Amino acid sequence: MKNINGFVAEKYNTSDYERVNSEVYKHGSIFVTSLSFQQEPELGEGVDAEHISQYPLEDLLDRFTVYISDFYKELNVNTSACHLEFAGFDLASIQNLRQIIGKHVYNRKVRINNADHIELVIE
Repeated sequence: MKNINGFVAEKYNTSDYERVNSEVYKHGSIFVTSLSFQQEPELGEGVDAEHISQYPLEDLLDRFTVYISDFYKELNVNTSACHLEFAGFDLASIQNLRQIIGKHVYNRKVRINNADHIELVIE
């Protein structure tokens, strides 16, 4: 994942969402934010926004204790830019996730004690 940016969806301008701070909103009892990014097929990720790769996305969800709450199907068509909404039950999780904006996120294989492992890299 590269070119990671914040994204403000139109739905955030409705009364269903309360703005908490820059690009973070409260929707009922959860906190949400949206990000856009490009995948890197050369690193095993999907080739376009219609085919968003499970990894490293799944590892990000685990690391920051968040989940995907909207796939923006109408935006993720015929484009290389992916758009996703992330949700969490506490504000800190969403704020911590937003720290990946502007960074490069990918998985790499490392060998530890003669066994291969996958490591999430955020740089």
